[in-house]
Amino acid sequence: MQYTAENMLIHPETFPHDPGLLLDINPGIAGWEFISFQARKLDAGETWSSETGECEFAFVNISGRYAVETSQKVWRGIGGRKTPFEGPAHVLYLPRRTQFTVTAEEAGEFAVAWVPTDEDHEPFLIPPKKVPTSIRGGDNVSRQINDLLPPGSPVHRLVLVEVYTPSGNWSSYPPHKHDVHIVGENGALIESDLEEVYYYKFDRPEGYAYQRVYTDEHCPLHKAEFPIDAVMLPTDGCAVLVPEGYHPVASPPGYTTYYLNILAGSAQSLANQDDPRYSWVKDTYTRRDDRLPLF
Repeated sequence: MQYTAENMLIHPETFPHDPGLLLDINPGIAGWEFISFQARKLDAGETWSSETGECEFAFVNISGRYAVETSQKVWRGIGGRKTPFEGPAHVLYLPRRTQFTVTAEEAGEFAVAWVPTDEDHEPFLIPPKKVPTSIRGGDNVSRQINDLLPPGSPVHRLVLVEVYTPSGNWSSYPPHKHDVHIVGENGALIESDLEEVYYYKFDRPEGYAYQRVYTDEHCPLHKAEFPIDAVMLPTDGCAVLVPEGYHPVASPPGYTTYYLNILAGSAQSLANQDDPRYSWVKDTYTRRDDRLPLF
């Protein structure tokens, strides 16, 4: 598949057959193997039912409050934040072959992601108070990380991360990639081959960000059939596909950029490598941005 700015930037749209659906990504649209992703909304009292099939599944509240009922268990009071800028999300994990119904206790939006699996894991809910948060980078590359479903979680492939990039700052920087599975001589994983979705929200509705996705044509290990070099302008509710390559983000002055990362691929890992031309920047940081943490 030839990736361009036009087909890697996914805008929210109206789905007459499914009015609660805001944005829909699947392997057929993305041209990849694993990740399906949807952003959805429900008014208070409305429900949405589905099943996981042969996939592991994750639910993340963007806003609102929800109950999720399965044949094994019912979880209530999932969520409660009015926007993603108030605190970490809840994340609910469901295994394959699970039927479920989501009911909105309060109106809002949520994200769901699923990937195929041949493993069985127990369902679980992680509340915000148990989500690890940290500050990554330095100077104007400082950003806040909420590790919703980090490497080492009791799942097969899914990794979920929330990232907050303050006004004027950069994130996913220095540019890094995770598109080749590389194991070192000592058995340690140097890089994973991962698909990735960036789902964007902003602290003001007119906000936007810039994201570049580019491959290194000179890398002998790079498996991209076609080179990629695209700059995209995601607005509120948009998603960016990262099938290959480096993928830095810039947050314009005046706006805090939020994105939910969904990753899956050759390992339940975030092993990556920087673009060697820019990695030196990490050695120049002198401080952390004092606007962080946001909460």
